[in-house]
Amino acid sequence: MFIRQLKYLIALDTHRHFGRAAESCHVSQPALSSGIRELERELGITIIKRNRSFEGITPEGERVIRWVRQTLASLEGLRQEADLIRSLPQGHLAIGAIPTAGHAAALLAAQYREMLPQLTLEVAALSTPEILKRLKSQDILLGMLYERSVAGDEYDRLPLFSERYVLVSSGQASLPHQLGWAEVAELPLCLLSRDMQNRQTLQALFEAVDASPRVVLETNDMRLLLAECQSGRAFAVVPLSALPTRHDGAGLRTHPIVPEHAENVCLVRLRREPQPALSQVTWQIAGDLDLEAALNESLPGAS
Repeated sequence: MFIRQLKYLIALDTHRHFGRAAESCHVSQPALSSGIRELERELGITIIKRNRSFEGITPEGERVIRWVRQTLASLEGLRQEADLIRSLPQGHLAIGAIPTAGHAAALLAAQYREMLPQLTLEVAALSTPEILKRLKSQDILLGMLYERSVAGDEYDRLPLFSERYVLVSSGQASLPHQLGWAEVAELPLCLLSRDMQNRQTLQALFEAVDASPRVVLETNDMRLLLAECQSGRAFAVVPLSALPTRHDGAGLRTHPIVPEHAENVCLVRLRREPQPALSQVTWQIAGDLDLEAALNESLPGAS
């Protein structure tokens, strides 16, 4: 059984005339008639009523034709899927993300893997200056960083989500549910290193309440920072979006800090015309993804 035989049958059902059906399939009338006869032999039933010309479709043939139409529609869907896969951008996508946007970057990367299965991904945790530097040198295609960090008209910006800060403690720590910035400053803190935008933001927030944070450890590694909190040796102030999905099950607890401070995070790319195909499609996918909702769904609220 060949696809062309199925197409011959549908053409004959449509035109109800051997000659016109053959013409629509761009074959000779004997070739079309022979193909349909071969299909009938394979199925073991009579589909077409004939004498010297087309006389109609048998009742069995009507049922067969319904199946044939479904089969051809499925085959067309298969072809369209193959065409789509061939048209998807291939290659390597490098993304630079500030350390505190790690979980958001993972969610975006997962969406890219689902939508662009032929793509290989590289996601690096970088400082803001390094992200901007690598964007300019085109070592990375996309950057995820604070919106306020991007100035000038060299870059396109796509707002992604607003992150809010929380205090992270061990699950066994005895602390009030909610703390003020001055109270947080008195705790032994593990904070990101001074070259990180997050640290500079926190410094300004502490200064706003005339407080000097008690920093016992500085690091640019979020895993080390959270490990210190988990051990109970220190506390940390991080965006809720930087925490693992099940942080409450990882021996960590979060506490709101008042007044609440939020930072807008955006996706950034080098501005150029025209944009490469990979840049266009990844930008569109990011724009269609509601990261704010995804983060709120995957991360439990402050406990």
